[in-house]
Amino acid sequence: MTAGQKPPAGTGPVSRRMWQRISATWRSGPLAVRNFQLLTAGQLTSTVGDYCYAVALPWLVLSTRGGPVLLGTVLACYGVPRTVLIPAGGVLTDRLGARTLMLMADVVRCVLVAALAVLATRHAVSLATLGPLAALIGAGEGLFVPASYTIMPSLLEPGQLAAGNAVSQAAIRAGSLFGPALGGVLVATAGSAPAFAVDAGSFAVSALTLALISRRRAEAAGVGAKAVTEPASAPARQAAGDTGTGTGAKAGVGRFTVQALLRRSRAMQVFIMVTILANLAGGGLVGVALPSLAHARYGAAGYGALLACVAAGGLVGTLLAARTGRLRRPTVVAALAFVLQAAVMCLVPYLGEAGAAAALFVFGGCNGLGNVIFFTAGQRWTPQYLLGRIMGLMMMCTLGAYPASVALTGILVHHLGPALFFPIAGAVTGAAFLGGLTQREYRDFGSVQADGTYLLAGLKGLNSEVADPATTTATTTAT
Repeated sequence: MTAGQKPPAGTGPVSRRMWQRISATWRSGPLAVRNFQLLTAGQLTSTVGDYCYAVALPWLVLSTRGGPVLLGTVLACYGVPRTVLIPAGGVLTDRLGARTLMLMADVVRCVLVAALAVLATRHAVSLATLGPLAALIGAGEGLFVPASYTIMPSLLEPGQLAAGNAVSQAAIRAGSLFGPALGGVLVATAGSAPAFAVDAGSFAVSALTLALISRRRAEAAGVGAKAVTEPASAPARQAAGDTGTGTGAKAGVGRFTVQALLRRSRAMQVFIMVTILANLAGGGLVGVALPSLAHARYGAAGYGALLACVAAGGLVGTLLAARTGRLRRPTVVAALAFVLQAAVMCLVPYLGEAGAAAALFVFGGCNGLGNVIFFTAGQRWTPQYLLGRIMGLMMMCTLGAYPASVALTGILVHHLGPALFFPIAGAVTGAAFLGGLTQREYRDFGSVQADGTYLLAGLKGLNSEVADPATTTATTTAT
C-alpha cells in the first residue's frame, strides 16, 4: 500500500486502524528512511543465507566419517575467534565506523563461504580444510556483531529507534523462518554446495546494501558517543554516587567500577554462573545434537523444518515478551520460561517428527521470551554509564561458552548418541535456572523498587571504590 492509499473496502474498524498504522509507518516511521530500508533488506537477506549455511555445514560434516566429533570441533574453530574478537570489534567500530566494519566483514565472509561451496563440490571434508575457514568466518562474525548493535542510532533519529529495532528484529525473524526451509530443500535435492552458494550470495547482497548507505549519516561523528555518555537518570546517578555534576558518570567509565560491581553484586555473580552453565548445555544441543538426530532420522528437509519451528517459536516468544514490561519480578518469569524450555528439551527425541517439531516450537518460544525479558531486566538494572560494558559482559558469557559446548557435545553424542544427550542437556539447563532462583538477589534482578526505580541496592556505595575521575578519564582515553 502506498502512502495515502485508502484501506481496502469492507474493512472493519480494527482493520482500518491497522492499515492507518502501516501507512503512518511508511510515511514517517523508520521504513521511510532510505538508509534503514537498505540495512533491513541486507540483514533479511543475510539471515536467510545464514540459515542455509546452518543446514549445509552439519550435513556436509555428518556425511563423513568424522561425524559429530568433527562437527563439534569445526564449530569450536568458529566459536573461539568469534568470542575472542568481539571486544576488538567494539574498538574497531569506534575507530572505523559501524558501516565500514560491517561492510568489510561481509565482503570477507562472502569470499570464505564461496570457498566452502567449492570444497563441498569436491567433497574435501576434513578438519584441515574446514577448520581454518570456520575460524576465519567466526572471526568475521566477531568483528561484525558489535558494529551491528551500534549502527542503528546512526541511521535513525532517537524517537525512531524503538520502532526501528522492532522492524529490524521482525525482518531477522522472518529470515530465520524462510532460511532453514530453503536450506533444507537445497541440501536434500542438490547437496550442501548450493546452500553455501546462497549464503555467499547473501553476504554479497548485504555488503552492497551497506555500500549504498549514505556515509555522511551512517558514520556521523559523535552519534554513538552521545548515546553512551548521555547522563543517567536521577535515580541511577544517585545510586552510583553521582551528584549530578558528571563526576560519577566520568568515573563510571573506568574498568575498576565494573570490577567493583561484579564483587558487590550477588545478582550479577549468580547471573553469570547460570548463563554459562545453561549455554554450555544449550549451545551444543542446537549446534551438534539436533542436526545429528535429524541426520539419523528426518533428512535434510526435515532438519530445515525443525529449525524453522524453533525460529517460529522464537518469533512468538519475542512478540509475547513485548507485553511483559510491567512485570514486578521479571527474572523469575524468565527463569521459569527457561525451565519449561529445559523440560521440553528432554522430550524432543522421543516424540516422533511431528512431536519434535511441536516441542521445538515451544523450545523456541520459551527461549525468545526468556532472552528478551532478561535483556530488558539487565538494561533496567544497569546504570547508563555502565550499560555497554555490562551488555558486553552478558554477551561474552553467552557466546564464550559456545566453543567448549559444541566440542564437548560432539564427543558425548559420538559415544552416547544424540537422543540421550537431550535429557542430559535439559537436566543441566533446568538445574542451572532452578539453582539461580534459590538466590534472593537473582530473583530480584531487574525488579521494580519501592521508589519506582530498577536499580538494586547492590549498586549503592560503589562510588567509594571508583578511582579518581581524572585518572580514570586518562586511562580510558589511553585504551
